Amino acid sequence: METHQVIEQTARDAYGRLLSYLAVNWRDLQAVEDAMGDAFLAALETWPRDGIPDKPEAWLVTTARRRLIDRSRRARISESALPTLLAMSEDTQRLISSSTDFPDERLRMMFLCTHPAIDPVMRTPLMLQTVLGIDAARIASAFIIKPSTMSQRLTRAKAKIRAERLTFEMPDPEEIPDRLDPVLEAIYAAYGSGWDEAATADSPRRKLAEEAIYLGKLLLRFAPREPEVYGLLALMLHCEARREARHDQEGNYIPLSEQDCSRWERGLIMEAEGYLNIASQAGTIGRFQLMAAIQSVHAQRLWNGRIEWEAIAQLYEGLIRLNPTLGSLVGRAASVAEAYGAERGIALLEAIPTAEVAGYQPYWALAGHLYKRMHRQEDARSAYSRAIGLSTDVSVRQFLNRQAYEN
Repeated sequence: METHQVIEQTARDAYGRLLSYLAVNWRDLQAVEDAMGDAFLAALETWPRDGIPDKPEAWLVTTARRRLIDRSRRARISESALPTLLAMSEDTQRLISSSTDFPDERLRMMFLCTHPAIDPVMRTPLMLQTVLGIDAARIASAFIIKPSTMSQRLTRAKAKIRAERLTFEMPDPEEIPDRLDPVLEAIYAAYGSGWDEAATADSPRRKLAEEAIYLGKLLLRFAPREPEVYGLLALMLHCEARREARHDQEGNYIPLSEQDCSRWERGLIMEAEGYLNIASQAGTIGRFQLMAAIQSVHAQRLWNGRIEWEAIAQLYEGLIRLNPTLGSLVGRAASVAEAYGAERGIALLEAIPTAEVAGYQPYWALAGHLYKRMHRQEDARSAYSRAIGLSTDVSVRQFLNRQAYEN
């Protein structure tokens, strides 16, 4: 593998872990991000000349730590800061001389982002950028706001952490339930970001879906009695089980209801069902449990050969009562259309305010499908055109284009 490829892969695989390792000991997030950026630039300059170090991650942390020490001395930061960095230097040297990986501090970082002093609206975006390495433009797209606005908000959130020197520690066990929701949301958003490109073997984000599942399992250690953690894991694993079935051998996109379920991974499905069963015993219901239950109904096709659309529609009704997101409203319309007819589905779809759906691809893809079923060809092609324009996956665009012009 070429040097530049090693650096890119290390950035994709380890950036969040390395940044979190440094940041839990040094509360200035912006300074740590800058130091990590300098370390990667130094790698680009020196590794092609001197060779790839035996432990690339340790090299990067050591270089970033030196940048932090240099800046601290130049800025005359209080003397109490330097012993922390020097202690980190000793830890790094121990890690370099052993086979131990760097401690995974990402959950501590994620719970820092749920600190009561941080704007609740910014907690999940802050985790997505600093801990999971997702860029501001992509986060802005997920939250349907301008990239410049998201960047400004993230900068302000980091400045607040620095100014108020917020503590990088796990909350007490009794505090975790109240601070859990944005952590779950960030892991789910990370999974979704990776899932979008999971079928592309060389996608830089393919591994993000796997990392999200890993973080979900790591979270179980800190919140073993929280049913929504089990629900989120069940949801991700049900989706992961179908990764290979999303495209045929030629790379053509295949929607869930048309997938060859013999290509689904039974082991992952059974693992997901196990988590969902544990969640159901808690006696409380939540968003991720309901979303996982919807996927569980789809998974039953592997055994009974059919999709119980009425059951899915009923689950969506419960989901909307708890969490009436745009995705759940569109999902309900789709399931109602399948269970009770396109007319009822399109009525639910058209009831969603137009301003909210302008940039939401699933809405327009479903609208095109339902208009086509109702023989409203002009409306169908117009909706499909909007959906195609909003699709980032080439295979999805090709699928929608075929749907628009096939009878």
